[in-house]
Amino acid sequence: MTALLALFVRELKLATRVGGGALMGSLFFLIVVTVVPFGVGPDLALLARIGPAILWIGALLATLLSLDRLFQADRDDGCLDLIVAGETPLELVVLVKCLAHWTATGLPLVVVSPLFAVFLNMEPTAIAATTTTLLVGTPALTFIGAIGAALTVSLRRGGLLLAILVLPLTVPVMIFGVSAATAAVSEPVPFLTPFLILSALGLFAAVLGPVAGAAALRFAGD
Repeated sequence: MTALLALFVRELKLATRVGGGALMGSLFFLIVVTVVPFGVGPDLALLARIGPAILWIGALLATLLSLDRLFQADRDDGCLDLIVAGETPLELVVLVKCLAHWTATGLPLVVVSPLFAVFLNMEPTAIAATTTTLLVGTPALTFIGAIGAALTVSLRRGGLLLAILVLPLTVPVMIFGVSAATAAVSEPVPFLTPFLILSALGLFAAVLGPVAGAAALRFAGD
């Protein structure tokens, strides 16, 4: 447990220092939120209606921005071989690295999302629902992204390939995340149903991501 905690602190520091994880992700998130309204136009009602989708797309792209560094730094300095051959189960190592990555990049996006939602003329109920869905759904994006990061760890410029691999897998999370956020302000549609499905997808990704990521890292090390 002490080793895993030390690994979490180390990964958190690296994620913050290398590229400024929290700051870069939040700035990119802000860029997406501010650029889309220029394309949509000054229709405030339309912006409020598609606001949850804009925030989710921004969060997804901001998460992808730093996923390629999840295992690449360990690969470059040779630590990855030691981690794979170590006594600590590789699945737990991948889990801790994913949690540190989400804490450094995903959690700041959740924190700033209510402020950015104001720019989109969203109602307080929609803001609260969107923030809740992002809090539950963004960890799933990180766990799914860990699979792509592990598969492309041996490639020097695998960022584009990583996005191609990960984006189709994140579609269900996006669908139910946006559906739950939209349902909060649409009376005929219940909020709880898509939200529970989103939570289930998050739990499934939390199990599948570390297992599949560890298997991909072992394959890359062979």
